[in-house]
Order: sequence, then structure tokens, then C-alpha cells
Amino acid sequence: MDTSFIAQSSSLDALPEDAALKSHARAIAGTHLRQFFAEDPSRAQWLAFEGAGIRADHSRQRIDKRALELLLALARARGVEARRAMMFGAERINVTEDRAVLHVALRAPKGERIMLDGVNVVDEVHAVLDRMAAFADRVRSGAWTGFTGKRITAVVNIGIGGSDLGPAMAMLAVRPWSDRSITCRFVSNVDGDDFGEQTADLDPETTLFIVSSKTFTTLETMTNANTAREWSLAKLKDRAAVAKHFVAVSTNHGEVAKFGIDTQNMFGFWDWVGGRYSMDSAIGLSTMIACGPAHFREMLEGFREMDEHFRDTPLERNLPVLQGLMGVWNRNYLGFATVGVIPYSHLLARFPAYLQQLTMESNGKYVCLDGKRVKWDTCPVVWGEPGTNAQHSYFQMLHQGSSIVPMDLLGFRHSAHDVKGHQHLLLANILAQAQALSFGKTADEVRKDGCEEPLVAARTFEGNRPISVYMQDAPGPRALGRFVAMYEHAVFTQGVIWGINSFDQWGVELGKKLAVSIAPDLAPGARAAPKHDAATNAWIEWLRSN
Repeated sequence: MDTSFIAQSSSLDALPEDAALKSHARAIAGTHLRQFFAEDPSRAQWLAFEGAGIRADHSRQRIDKRALELLLALARARGVEARRAMMFGAERINVTEDRAVLHVALRAPKGERIMLDGVNVVDEVHAVLDRMAAFADRVRSGAWTGFTGKRITAVVNIGIGGSDLGPAMAMLAVRPWSDRSITCRFVSNVDGDDFGEQTADLDPETTLFIVSSKTFTTLETMTNANTAREWSLAKLKDRAAVAKHFVAVSTNHGEVAKFGIDTQNMFGFWDWVGGRYSMDSAIGLSTMIACGPAHFREMLEGFREMDEHFRDTPLERNLPVLQGLMGVWNRNYLGFATVGVIPYSHLLARFPAYLQQLTMESNGKYVCLDGKRVKWDTCPVVWGEPGTNAQHSYFQMLHQGSSIVPMDLLGFRHSAHDVKGHQHLLLANILAQAQALSFGKTADEVRKDGCEEPLVAARTFEGNRPISVYMQDAPGPRALGRFVAMYEHAVFTQGVIWGINSFDQWGVELGKKLAVSIAPDLAPGARAAPKHDAATNAWIEWLRSN
């Protein structure tokens, strides 16, 4: 394994490309997007890119040709191309866990070879996909029945983090292509109200639970899984019923069997798949049951199209690389600490929540690959809601707030439901918001509209907000795969430039371990003096007394 990139990981601020970018950012800091377009109207063409079915428009980003040249030079200096080849070549670039990073293998076609430790992992992936498809077909056709012989009409996925956010997001995104006779629900929160609400109108005789946990020991997931088993057996009575109403997505045969699940109905995945990159693995079993194996494979094809575009396209025209570089420019050279993601599609309503984990769990790090602390900003805060709803909530702040928030606006030329008079209005809103956020409205323009002078300032829009617009032809499983893969690879690009490991998540562990140590002190009947910090002890005592 080539480890030279580790030694170089903490040298970003020593590179001439970094110094040149900082200098250039200062030089053009006062340039408004209005001026950029006035001086070069052709930027609407040379800053628009197409690939894998997506059109990306970065012309409203606060960059010029020199900035883009320097960003591309920085990407090369930081080894984005070499690291990309290492990832696709199954090298162990997740150095803190000594693992390969092969979510791209989850959507590789049959017959492709990706070798890891002498094994072609693509063959293993397709073996699992085939087993998933056979099981999904049995559930969808009614061949698989519950313990009392009734057909399954509800599927509940129990997981958390990557075992929940991806499938839950995908479920809504593929809803128009799904079997509506099957209700799909998701339980993730250890809050009992989550489980209670998701199962309140379900019948244990017709409900199938998918317990998604690689280790089958995750606290929240197993707490909910045990509750689900109790809920089921309260009506079904016989413990043998568990095998007909529970399946597992896991790698822990022993714990799965101990729970009561037939290990023949256990679908595995691998340690080279991070949870936030796993929605197209067996973690997507609920998605496959809902939309069917054919549409699930169509989603994988969308992933694959973007994978191949990312792998083979020069950096200058590479959509994920360019997206990642826009983020680096805004974060490190313009100083913007957040980014908004606004999908103008109801079907992508959960996409921003999914991206929060993908982005912030991947790149929310302050330690370089070589163990030294970073000396530059890394991951911005990601947030968002669907348009046009978001326009009537927090867009006021985006237009006239004191903080500038770069935005990604996502949309489709067509909708899944051809409801007359809607789609052209939705598209008009995307373009209008991009125009308003980037160009604003000057005081003179407000006056020309007849505004009285005392109100001019309040009705003036500064504009100059950085905007990228991403558009596909129509929603669907393939389109979903393309969008997700684009963001996956943009996150990869940024992680390489920042010199961090985008594929571990040590920051998730501490709180989980502390919760395990605190929980016994809050259990019913607990009386022993708590032995934590003073603030935690005080809360425990208060909770016990009330």
C-alpha cells in the first residue's frame, strides 16, 4: 500500500496552490456576481457541465476562470486522482481502521473484477443481491407469509444512522415505483414514541421486521428490535413466530440466531462498506421489497453511471470533483461555514437529512491522516428542506440575513406525477430563487418600482449568494442513484483535499459508550450514587426525584 499520501496530509497550507488561492480570493472578494456576469456573460456556458444524466450549473458561484484553474491545481497537488485510483483499486485508504473503501463495488456490474485479499468482491455482492431479490419477490408475491399464514402487508426497518437514513430517504424517492399494497415504516430512535407510533396501526400477523445492524449489538437498534419481538409475540404467542416475522441485515450469525432469526434469512455486508455508504447494499432490502428487484437494480445502474463518470472523466469536467471544489472554495477561501441543500422535488424531501450524515459524519474531522490536528476548516454544516416549502420558512434569512449560505438547488425537468400546471411553476421557482439569491435587487431598482424611501432599505436584496443548480430529466430510481453517488464522490474529493479520513466515525463512539454507562443509573429502582461528572450526576438525581 502506498502510504505517501498520509505523510502529505497535513501540508495543505504549505502548498503554493493554497497560497495562490488565498491571494486570489482576497483579490476578487469585492466582485459581485452581477459584475462577473457583466464582464463575462459566457460564464453561463463554461461553468455548466453535464455527465451521467446530470446538468450542473456553477455560474452563480463566486469564482472566475483563475479561481477554477487554481482549485483544479490544488486537487492535483493533493492527489485526488491518485487517491481515486486507490479507492477503485481496493487499497486500504481507510487507514485508521485498515480497511478498503469499496461502496463502488456495491453497484459494479456482474463480471467486473475488484480484487480484495484475493477475492473478487463483485461476485460476493451479486450473490447477496440475488438472495435479496429472491426474498423480495417472495414477500411481494405473497409466497412468504407470516406465522399464521397471512400475507405480509407491512415492512418495518429497524436501524439507525446509515441503516435508517439511506433506506428511509430512498423509500420516499422511489414511492411512485413501489407496491402500494405494502406499507413501509422505519424505526430508528430509541425514544419509545418512535416505535409506538410506527406500529400503532399495524398487525403483528402481517408485519415483517428487518433488523439492520452489522454487529447486531447496536444499542438503539437492538432495544427497538427486542421491543418489536415482544410486540409481535404478545399476539402470536409462539417464539417460533419470530423466524417468520423477522429477518436480519447483519454479519453476526451468533447474535442473529440467538435473537430467533433463521440465519438463512440473514443478509450480509462487509467491513469495507461504511454505514452511510450502504443504502445500495443489503441495508436497502426494505427499498427492494417496496420497489422490486428490477427498480432496485435500476438505482444501482444510476450509481454506476456516476461512478464511471467520476473514475474516468478529467477533473475539468468531472461533476463530483467540481462540486467538491466549489465546497472547498466556499469553506476555505470565502469562509462560509454552512451549505444549504434544497431539492425542488417532494420525492427528495429526505435527501438533505441523508446528506447530513453522508457529509458531516464523513468530513466532520479535525485530525489529519497522519494524526496531526488540521490547521484549516473542514466540513461545513449541511442543512435543508424541500422547495418550495423552504422558501416560506427560512429563505428570508438566506436572502437578507447577515450570514451568507452557499446553496445547492436540485430539480428535475419532469415530475413523476403529471399534474397539470405544477411542474413549470416548480421549475420557475428554482430559476427565480437562483436569480434572486445571486443577483439580488438594488436600491435603485426598488425605487424604480415606486417604493417609498423609508422602505427602500428593507426591500433591497444584496444578492451575491453562491448557488449551484443540479438538474436531471426526471425522478426515479436511476436518478436517485446518480445524485447520491455524485455527493458521495464530492465528499471523497473534499476529504482528500483536507487530508482527513472520510471513512471512519470515531466521533460517534464516545457518546454511545457514555450512554451505556449512564443508563443503569436511570433504570427503574436504581438507587446507587451516580459516579459521573457533577452536571450529569445532578441531572440523574433530578430525574430520579421527578
